[in-house]
Amino acid sequence: MPSPRSPQSTQKKKQNGKQRDAFFDNAKYLAIVLVAMGHAWEPLKSDSRILEAAYQLVYAFHMPAFIIISGYFSRSFDMRPDRLKRLITGVAVPYIIFETAYPLFKRVIDNDPHQEISLLDPWYLTWFLVALFVWRLTTPIWNLVRRPLPLALGLAMLATVTPEIGDDLDLQRVLQFLPFFVLGLVMKPEHFHMVRTNAVRIASVPVFAVALAFSWWAVPRMNTAWFYHRDSAQELGAPWWTGPVMVLAMFGCSLVLTACFFAWVPRRHMWFTALGAGTLYGYLLHGFLVKAGDYRGWFEASWLHHPAGEIAVTALAAAVVTVLCTKPVQRLFRFAMEPKMAWAFKRDAAELARERQNAERRARESEREREKVNA
Repeated sequence: MPSPRSPQSTQKKKQNGKQRDAFFDNAKYLAIVLVAMGHAWEPLKSDSRILEAAYQLVYAFHMPAFIIISGYFSRSFDMRPDRLKRLITGVAVPYIIFETAYPLFKRVIDNDPHQEISLLDPWYLTWFLVALFVWRLTTPIWNLVRRPLPLALGLAMLATVTPEIGDDLDLQRVLQFLPFFVLGLVMKPEHFHMVRTNAVRIASVPVFAVALAFSWWAVPRMNTAWFYHRDSAQELGAPWWTGPVMVLAMFGCSLVLTACFFAWVPRRHMWFTALGAGTLYGYLLHGFLVKAGDYRGWFEASWLHHPAGEIAVTALAAAVVTVLCTKPVQRLFRFAMEPKMAWAFKRDAAELARERQNAERRARESEREREKVNA
């Protein structure tokens, strides 16, 4: 899922001499559109069973898809100084900035001067930055152990029966979503090719239809909070043993739906492919608009609570997050999302050695060019 600087992109324009794979950029863009749509549906879904069903269906796979891609592009992460710097500047620093900005925004827009600012209690969307920081930092461990995925599932199952974990740094989400990240770490390119076939694409249509029908049936029978992965079973008012069962059941369902989603992601370059590199921007910035609508009562208009209004909100959410992923927005907010911060770090000895080698090579090449000209 992402670049060393952001939870959204771990590739550069070129990596190891290869162009970016359009499939992953397309997947990230489409996933962030689903994220924005889901957040826009939250204030409306209580009045529509079908919207609540669509909401549950989307929440079953949009973040797992994102997290799997993030894990896949974190496979090479180690404790090398340059990668640690990118982890700090691309994940930790944006977390601090937006974890401060969101409460300040609420103070002003919601006229709530007493809203606290706490770096220990992730606000709204910022939990993902905390999770990505922890997951990526522990990547060398997952690459070392013999059975990383069963171990990650075991930790997620234990988390659901441990309400004592509390809300600090949203550790429940960190642990309960962990298996998807670890799955991405162990995946290989051929695994993605397996789902990008016509057979899987065709099969995904009835699978999504059945999943939507099941979601519609489950709306009055299932607590939607299970899809957030932020609470233990006891905190959801369920017997303790349902936590591990739900972890396994929802992991399996999410994998099937994610595979179906990947099957429909275009493999070629599309008009929106370039936006896949800016999904962190869309992710963190669209929350301000959703929260502004919530604070200001924009979603209370009666016409929005009818099918035409719900469709309009859905289209607007997709359009807004698309704009927020564009290059102009990236240039405007790069100071917060991808700060260079060279002033904050010591120069790495290996990096300095590479720079000297490059300088010496360029000098030799220039000398050879001069000799050719003189000859």
